Amino acid sequence: MKLISFERNGKASYGVVVGERVIDLGKTFGGQYPTLRDLLAAGLDKIGDPSRYEADCAVADVKLLTPITNPAHIWCLAVNYADHHKEVESAGRVQDLPKEPAVFARYIDTFVAHGEDIWHPGVSEQFDYEGELAVVIGKEGYRIKAEDAFEHVAGYTILNDGSVRDWQFHTRQITPGKNFYRSGSIGPWIVTADEIGNPYDLRIDTRLNGELLQSDKAELMLHKIPRFIEYVSTMAPLQPGDILATGTPSGVGFSRKPPVWMRAGDTCEISIEKIGMLGNRIVQP
Repeated sequence: MKLISFERNGKASYGVVVGERVIDLGKTFGGQYPTLRDLLAAGLDKIGDPSRYEADCAVADVKLLTPITNPAHIWCLAVNYADHHKEVESAGRVQDLPKEPAVFARYIDTFVAHGEDIWHPGVSEQFDYEGELAVVIGKEGYRIKAEDAFEHVAGYTILNDGSVRDWQFHTRQITPGKNFYRSGSIGPWIVTADEIGNPYDLRIDTRLNGELLQSDKAELMLHKIPRFIEYVSTMAPLQPGDILATGTPSGVGFSRKPPVWMRAGDTCEISIEKIGMLGNRIVQP
């Protein structure tokens, strides 16, 4: 299933995308489960067979929201691809490969949905793209063992970890450069794990104004998804709707000569096989 959160006629809801149509599950479950996160917590088996519902409208008639509008946690991995580590290392930013997952946090108001405008930070020209596969948690868990990790995965989505590089490297703490308001994006939907199969087979492609700048398979991750889940759930319980961004492949803008930055008027599109395309225009607010 493709699960979305959306707004229609000024009202927020959530549902399933079937072809070019939307089934509004909020009409059926909204009283008991107000958001998609609440429905994930209750279990997707509550939905049953989507074919038993009638579609309510076209996808084109709704405004997409971030698939999970209210996640408790957004955990992200840095330098989780060897070739990306090399390009960061060549810039003098890191040295050894991380022996443990290099985790940082982002906040939901730093992201917009598919089709919405990403805001250029304005205070810096070093605004970089990062196409990533993101895991969406469906089952709560604390100190999850790696061998049990996939039991806690509801599905997958696409994430643009928009990064303000000079702010990211002001100090050893990269948080400032990763949390500018509306500087990244998530979407367009969550594809449930049963439709993805092996997530490591997925190819991640990032295009800026149509030019292919990143293209790698998720199998090249250094710390795989089970280790990521095990690591962050050791710190705090994972909640349904939590988002785990698995890191970006090589080809980011700051590693290029000359560097390639996202500028106002640009369009960034990230495609992942079996999921779709996350597209956003960059604007100067």
